[in-house]
Amino acid sequence: MSTLGNVVAAEHKFASKSEMDLIKAVQGGDKQAYHKLYQQYIAQVYGLCYRLTADKSLAEDAAQEVFIQLWRKIGNYQGDSKFSTWLHTVTSNITISYLRKQRGWLYRMMNFEDSPAINELAEESSSTVDIESYIVRLPERARLVFVLHAIEGYRHEEIAIMTNMAVGSSKAQFHRAKQLLQEWMGYE
Repeated sequence: MSTLGNVVAAEHKFASKSEMDLIKAVQGGDKQAYHKLYQQYIAQVYGLCYRLTADKSLAEDAAQEVFIQLWRKIGNYQGDSKFSTWLHTVTSNITISYLRKQRGWLYRMMNFEDSPAINELAEESSSTVDIESYIVRLPERARLVFVLHAIEGYRHEEIAIMTNMAVGSSKAQFHRAKQLLQEWMGYE
């Protein structure tokens, strides 16, 4: 059977099964099931990675790392919560960890404050820039906390654990992000 035929057969094989059956197949080492799970969640994972990293290349790398770790650690998923909820937490944790590892390299390669893309964005009129563009401009820690709290719905206590910062620091970073966004958007 051709590769395309295998993919079509695999998709048919799992089309009628529940998500938990698919996950159990992945836990058993079924690569076709894993591919199906990947296809089902890649957009969601990449979107969260992008909101956390504010960089397409880093988001792609972080999303790849999420799926590598997912293959290795899917056995940890026991079905106590929705898989999408579990995957969301895993994605957040892996992306934050990935950012910590990349920080030194990134700051050696470029100074974010002097980035032409950031300066160009600052010169644009607020009517042509959407909220995502403003979020990208936030300093890393403020952006992480803002995305996790305001967009993803995590509590400051959870964010503090995920980012290894004090709860008060999480609240301060969120306040800083809100102030910057309001200033940039002309809502002072």
